[in-house]
Amino acid sequence: MSKSESNLGHKVSDAFIRGFLSVMLKLPYNTRMNTVAWLADHVLVPLSGNRRRIWANLDLAMPELSKTEREKIVHEVAQSMGRMLMETYSGDEFQERAAAASIVGPGNAVLEQAHKDGKAALLVTGHFGNYLAVRGSFLSRGMPIGGLYKRMSNPFFNDHYVAAMADFGEPMFERGRRGMSNMLKHLRGGGFVGILHDQRINDAPIYNFMGKPTRTAQSAAELALKYKVDLVPCYGIRQSDGSFVIETEAPIPHTNAQEMTQLLNDGLEAIVRRHPGQWMWTHNRWRGAGNKTAEDQAIEL
Repeated sequence: MSKSESNLGHKVSDAFIRGFLSVMLKLPYNTRMNTVAWLADHVLVPLSGNRRRIWANLDLAMPELSKTEREKIVHEVAQSMGRMLMETYSGDEFQERAAAASIVGPGNAVLEQAHKDGKAALLVTGHFGNYLAVRGSFLSRGMPIGGLYKRMSNPFFNDHYVAAMADFGEPMFERGRRGMSNMLKHLRGGGFVGILHDQRINDAPIYNFMGKPTRTAQSAAELALKYKVDLVPCYGIRQSDGSFVIETEAPIPHTNAQEMTQLLNDGLEAIVRRHPGQWMWTHNRWRGAGNKTAEDQAIEL
């Protein structure tokens, strides 16, 4: 496909997304969330093939679950993904809910003290619940959290998506040489930075996650050690009424990058097992580490 054809495809796709978002944003907040959750569950996730991937990953990582239990999780994951998309674009309406979220756990006092002292901190989370609720909650208390993000393949969608995420805390740092340089300056200047820890990095070392080998970046632990800052796991846990609880864990002890990275995986695993329907099981999280899901086997056949 030529570059011009690719750009045309991206423009068409982005125009559809913008139109869809525009229509949904005209609905009352709760109606909007429920509508997009239903569409994600019954239309978008099945058509994209992600329903099959969720099943395959659950088969691999949580084989002890019954078929009924897994089916329930599949629906919850799709609905959570739909709600998160609309929450990202709901600006002040979602920010109000993030600001009202309860904050629990020992990490909160640590982060408040770091902010008071003008010290930097790394907040680590995953594609769980809604991580923007974490950023929005701290922003409402005068503690903005800069975000590290991976650029979307569609440049037209990327621009407004990043702008929407910036509403919940700035600055935003794009993965890459320049973005990392700016992030380090921010960190050295006493800023907070949020990192999503659960993305597969193809050349990363192998660690255990959910009882299976998984390629996991050590960068969060390495940064914490190098710059002597607290590494605090935080999660925005979705509640049945649409509100959130921000759960903050004690800082990961500074030992070495290997031990700290495994502790991050262990912490995420624990919260995923408590709320499996809130994690984004659509990622190829275990690929490239010697695992084979049912989806991989189907592709080979």
